[in-house]
Parts: sequence; structure tokens; C-alpha cells
Amino acid sequence: MVHSHGVTSGGYPPGVTADGVAPAVGSGTTAPVIHPPRRPEPFPGLTVFGLTECALMMIDENTVISGWSQGAENLLGYRASEVTGHSAVGLLAPERRSDSDTRRLSAESRWRRRISTRKPWTGMTDVRHRDGTRLRVSVEAVPLRGEDGASTWFVSVCAMSGGDSSPGVSASVMRTLLDSAPIALSVWDRDLTCIWLNSSAERSRGPLGNRRIGNNVHEALPGFDTDDVASVMRQVLQDGGPVLDHEFVWSSPDGRQERVFSSSLFRFDAEDGTPLGICTIGVDITKSWARDRLAVLSEAGRRIGTTLDIAKTAQELAEVGCPLLADFVTVELDESVPLSDNSPERAASDDIEGAIFRRLGVTSLHPGVPEAAYARGEEIYVPPSSPMYAVLKSGKSHFEPVLDVAPDGWLSEDPLRAKNVRAFGMHSAMVIPLKARGAVLGIAVFVRTINNTPFTRDDLLLAEELAVRASLNLDNARRYTRERAAALALQRNLLPRRLSGGCALDVASRYLPTDSHEGVGGDWFDVIPLSGARVALVVGDVIGHGINAAASMGRLRTAVHTLADLDFAPDELLAHLDDLAGRLSEEQLGSDGFPTPVIGATCAYAVYDPVTRICTVARAGHPPPALVDPEGRVTFPDIPAGAPIGYGLASYESAEFELPEGSLIAMYTDGLVETRHDDIDVGLHVLASALARPGTELEELCGDVVEATLAQSKFEDDAALLLARTHVLGPDQVMSYDLPDEPMAIRTARSLAVKQLSAWGLGHLCRNVELIISELVTNAVSHATGPVRLRLIRHKSLVCEVYDADSRLPRLRHARVTEESGRGLLMVAELSHRWGCRFTRDGKVTWAEVEIPVRAERSLDGMEETDGMDEVDGVVAFGADGAWDDEDASVAERSA
Repeated sequence: MVHSHGVTSGGYPPGVTADGVAPAVGSGTTAPVIHPPRRPEPFPGLTVFGLTECALMMIDENTVISGWSQGAENLLGYRASEVTGHSAVGLLAPERRSDSDTRRLSAESRWRRRISTRKPWTGMTDVRHRDGTRLRVSVEAVPLRGEDGASTWFVSVCAMSGGDSSPGVSASVMRTLLDSAPIALSVWDRDLTCIWLNSSAERSRGPLGNRRIGNNVHEALPGFDTDDVASVMRQVLQDGGPVLDHEFVWSSPDGRQERVFSSSLFRFDAEDGTPLGICTIGVDITKSWARDRLAVLSEAGRRIGTTLDIAKTAQELAEVGCPLLADFVTVELDESVPLSDNSPERAASDDIEGAIFRRLGVTSLHPGVPEAAYARGEEIYVPPSSPMYAVLKSGKSHFEPVLDVAPDGWLSEDPLRAKNVRAFGMHSAMVIPLKARGAVLGIAVFVRTINNTPFTRDDLLLAEELAVRASLNLDNARRYTRERAAALALQRNLLPRRLSGGCALDVASRYLPTDSHEGVGGDWFDVIPLSGARVALVVGDVIGHGINAAASMGRLRTAVHTLADLDFAPDELLAHLDDLAGRLSEEQLGSDGFPTPVIGATCAYAVYDPVTRICTVARAGHPPPALVDPEGRVTFPDIPAGAPIGYGLASYESAEFELPEGSLIAMYTDGLVETRHDDIDVGLHVLASALARPGTELEELCGDVVEATLAQSKFEDDAALLLARTHVLGPDQVMSYDLPDEPMAIRTARSLAVKQLSAWGLGHLCRNVELIISELVTNAVSHATGPVRLRLIRHKSLVCEVYDADSRLPRLRHARVTEESGRGLLMVAELSHRWGCRFTRDGKVTWAEVEIPVRAERSLDGMEETDGMDEVDGVVAFGADGAWDDEDASVAERSA
């Protein structure tokens, strides 16, 4: 309660003399009650901060007291009746060692000067208690304007605890300090309603400008995630632990501006421990150095290491460093770091003092990078006295805020670099090592030219952090490059060097390894010659990437060759391959004793017979081949897909197609037609459009197909393409004879073969062929069941085939000296280039292939015939007279 009294004629409170001495207190009248100006109380629980009841008074613009509270009486000892109507200057204590009148005049002038500004003010001064003691108090004055325009001041006076004798700071001073602090302070009650703001918080504009006493957190902080703010505040209220430097983000209503505030929150409690509320401190850190550093590192994380290409990663580091940190940045790697799959070997440096780098990254604020003494990609020699050499050897950063350009410095050994340093005003530099896994890969050089501010230690820390991040990416790229080079070398050695489809097919192929992060895949293709002038086409794709995939591809390719040599049908071959892959996976145990991942693959296998024009195809989870007729119509035949290889689900089916001569068979892997963004049908349509070009040379067509599909798929995976154009063996190249199932068939077969060889101009092969056919037909007549059929095929070699209805395979054996039989197949193997046996639907075919000498091939068109004796494959062949006697047989047998 504040009392008011009329103004009297006296200048000072009653009982206060000119010398400031206060006699005994007299009686006075009770003043009417008046209300103080409406100013919010600081907040409930003020005593938490040690604040007690203060002296409140009303003073007019002439410093005359017009109101006096009970707290003022308790603090200073004067009753309201004794001070109202008197000047407040009389309450001031005299200054030590000075004239009291002079003191009063100077104090009164200071008060009047402050009052004339009509602005709130705070301060500390000494006042006189009624009993004559001196009190040190904190004063806070707030101007009020009445209806008549006159100014009245509401003054709060609080004593410092302990008076002059106490070294502590009073609660009132602490409140003054908090209120005048340059940091925005606000207090919230348990309902998260704002109940107090200091002066800095009240003056806040922008994101924090809506904080008002009485507003809850959602009303006071628009633009913030107030749910997040409220959650943090409730957490502090609940557990009592402070939250320091918590970042809250403010966004403008249009979303174009963003500010970041660092806030600290702590709870204040009553004496009994009951939570009273929360005090928050907010600081705008949008443009702070720490935040700028985090922004640079965040930018580096996004821009450095986007690929596993070493050169590109180095350039990305240079582009991040300029202009965020420096005006000119170069990145140089040691010569030993491989840059690509076929990097040049390391230069011999035994006789070289210094170091050799290769510049892979460079950028500058100047267009065209004129200050670079060496271009990107060039080798750079640095002398042993240079900081670059020292950093490479020591692995420690070189910090030179003021660059040494003295004539006798290290730059004297590098004239070209010294010229550019002086020409472009390079005045501050840092050389940072690029280290990963204990090795120094290279260096990054940061230089300032346009920015006149030298580098600081903070800049050095930031550059080192950038280098650490870039080094890890460079090392990953280096390791990837090394593994990719090994995988490519392995794959190139495992893929066929030369493909030949014989007289049945013209072939062309393309293989394109991907440049993706996963590394080289396990795609492969092959063309395998089979018996009877047939040819097998194979395309496969091992699941996975890297060296393991390339090695698995090599194993599966070898297995396909072996199975194809056994002349399995396409569906049977895939079933055997699936079983083999499963057993290989079971044999490989990891370090933990468990099997390694399954060797999985997709595969398509086709066999083309140029005699019948039949193409037989089976596939294991692989895309179907494309068939193109001579008019350019493209079809993707419906072939049962089957399960991928290696999963033990061996259930495959073959499909047969009769192809006209000049048809095109296109086999490929999914990398040619599949992408992550488009359906496979899109890729198949592009492939079909590219293949529909009848009459185009295969090599040219291969290039066109790759170019067309590349524009659509970008080859996100390895891609393999195998094209084959069919040929047909005419009736003049194939002869077939049905033989009786009796011993006379042997002589008949010999006679027919000799006659046909003579017609083909291959008379010089008659004796050897007679012996081969004699043994094959003898086996069919003696050990198998009829019917028996002989077929002769002439293409790049001569093929002799004998068909029978028995499913038992002939077996090559070594007869003893005393045995009269058992040498027939041994002689066939000796006289032929190769021989074998394959099953058919009705039995089997035993065949032998005899090479046609180049001389004979050249004379086929003229049907020239060689008489006399020749030696073919180490066996004496006699002139063809159509006869076969015991002497001839014994000579041939001895030769074998």
C-alpha cells in the first residue's frame, strides 16, 4: 500500500536538517491509500532469487515525494506523513569527504537530469536511514504520464543485502542485472505462460517479437515448432535438469527466411522444492562462426564423394573449399595413388629429391584459374624444402597465415610457383595432408588472394575437418578403383577372346562394364562349337558385383563348356548347371562356419543346327532372346523362364524354333534393357527397334544397338550383347544313308563314304575315313540295335556320324597285347580330330570329326583330287581305289 500526502512548503522531509541529521521521529497523520502504477510483478516466487519487499514511492517531476509504501517505511524508517510533500533528494546520504551542500546540489542536478529524459532508468546510490545509518540501494524508476500531461515517476528502491559491510550482491542488484542483461531472458510458469521478460526480451523484434506477458508458448513463438519447444520445456519441468544450447529453427510465413536460435532452459523451484516455472535464454546464432562451420561441413558432406572416381572427388574438395574458405584451392595426390583402371606405373624416383604429385583438383575465384602454375591432371614436382614435401612426409598440416615470399625461401627453388605467388598477391596459405588408414594420399593447398584477412587457427581446424572427410572418400575411391581394376582384368581373361560360329553362324558381341559404385558384374557370353556343325550360344549374368562375381562367372562359364561338350540338351544342361552351382555354394564356408551366399545366376542357352535350321532354347530366369527374320520382324518368343541357377529349383523346359536362313538371334543380359525407373518392356521396345534393320553388318548393328539402349538405360548394370546370323548347310554339303542292320552294312558304308568323298574332292582322306566309318558302323551293328544310319557333313571339317537305336554309350578302352579286339575306338580317336557321342530321341549318335587340310579346302571348288600317298594326322592315307583288303587294314592298324 502506498500513502499520499499533500505537498508542504518545506524542501526536505521533516526531521532532516540541512546537514542531513535526523532527530527522533515525530507523529504524523495517516495519508489516504493510492494505487501504484500498473506494472506487472516480476513473477511469483520472487524470493527464489533472494528478492525481498522493496521500498515503493511516487515522485513528481520536481523530485517531490507524493506516495510512500509500507515497504519504504520498513526500509528507511520514515512514515508517509514525514516524507510526503518533501524532496526525495533529502533521502540521499552525503558523499564521503565532500561538502554536504555541494553533494545535495550535484545529486539533485543528476536526478533532475534523469527525470527530464522521461525514460526508465536504473542505478545504485547511498540513502540515509532515519536512524542516521547509510544504506546502499538499487533504484529503478519508471515514468508515468497523467491526464493533465504532467509526469510522475514510480520508483522502486531495494537494499543490497548486508549493506556496506557485506561482500555479497543484494537481490535487487541481481534483479537489476538480469533486467539489463543484453541476452533475452524470459520466465514461464508451469502452464508455459510467459510471466516475466527482461528489458532485452521486451525490446526483441523479429522472430521473438511476439513474446508478451500472459501469452502461452504457442502464441508467443509463431514461426517456431512450438510443439517441439513445449516438449522441451515440459521435460525440464518434469526432471529438473537444464537443457543447454538446444537449437530451435524459425521460418518466415512465406518460407523464404530461416533463423536459428540457441536456447538454454532451466527450472527454478520454491524453498520446499516445488517447481515454480522455467527461465529461458535465447541467442540468435544464425550467423555465428560455429554455425558457419557446421554449414560448411554440411555442404562438404553433400558435395564431396558423390562418386567413386578419384579425380572427381578431388575436384569436389577444391570446389567446396573455394569460396567457402579460400580464394584458390588445389588438390594434389601422391604419384602412387592409382587414378583409374589402367593408371600408369609409378615413376622411378630413387634419383629424384623431393616429391611428385599429380594435380587432380583446382579452383579459384578468378575465371580460368590464372594463378595455377600447373593444369589439372599434370604432374607436379615439389622441392624437399617446400611445405608440400614436409606435409607429405610428416603428415602434419602447415599453417602460414603470412606467406613467406623472401628471395631466399623455398619459393626460390620453384620459380614458376614463385612468379604466380607474387603476381596474384597470395598472402596466406595452409597445406593440409589427406590421410586415410595411416597413409598420406596427397595434400590440399588453401590460399587467399582477394580476401585480405589472413587465415586463422579456426580456419585451419575447418580445413583439416574438410580434409578428413575428403580423405575417407578418396581412400574409398582408391580402394574401389583397385578392386575394379582387378575384377576387370579377371573378367577380361575369363571372357572369350575370339568368337567363331563356324559355317553355321556369323557372330558379333559387345560387353560394357558398368561404372556404378557396385563394381564390375558377372555377365558373360560364349559361342561353343558342337558336333554335327551345330553351335551353342550362351549368355549369363551372375548375381552380385566385384571380384567374387567375376570369379563365379569364370567357374560357371567353364562348367557350361564342360556340359556342352557332353552334348546335353539345353534344358538338361541348365539342370546340371543348377546342381553344380548349389554344390559349389555348399562347399564354401564362411569364417563363422556357415555357408557363404548362394552362387546365383541367370542364363540362356541356345543350340542352332544349320542342317535342320532348328534353334533350341532354354533359359533360367534370364530375359528371352530376340529373333529377327530376314525381313526385319522382331519377336521375343515365349520360352518358359525357369528358376535362376544355384537355388536348387531345377525345372527347365526347352523350346524349338525353325529359322529361315539369314535370321538373327540376339541374346543379352538385363543390364541392356532394364533401369530403375522404367519397366523392362520399355527397354525391350528400344532393343527391338534397334534390331529391326535387315541386311546390316553385325558389327555395325552391334554398335547401333548399344548406342540406342545406352540412350535409354544409361547402363546402370553390366551389359552383354551377342548377335548371331544364321546360315544353312545345303543338300550338297550333307549326305545321309540308311544302312541294313547286318555285317554287310560295314562294306556298304565304306563304299558310300569313298564315293561321296571323291565327289567332294576329298579323296586324300578316304583311307582314314574308311577306317573310322568301318569301326563306328561295326560297333553299331555288333553292339547296338537297328536301324543304323550314316551321315556325312562337309563344312570346315568333315563329320562322320553313325546313328543307332541303343542308348548305351561306347567306351574307349586299352586292349591288352593278347586281345584281338577292343582297339576300334582307340584308332578312331587317333585318326580323327575329335570324336564323341550324343543322345537323340531315338537312341544315340557316335561321331568323329576329321580336319580338312587347308590345301584341300582351297581345291574344293575345283573338285581337285589328290592321288598317291599322303600323311594326315600322322596316319598314312592311301589313294582311293574303292577297295579295302586285309593288307590295307593291317597297315592302318599298325599306323594307329
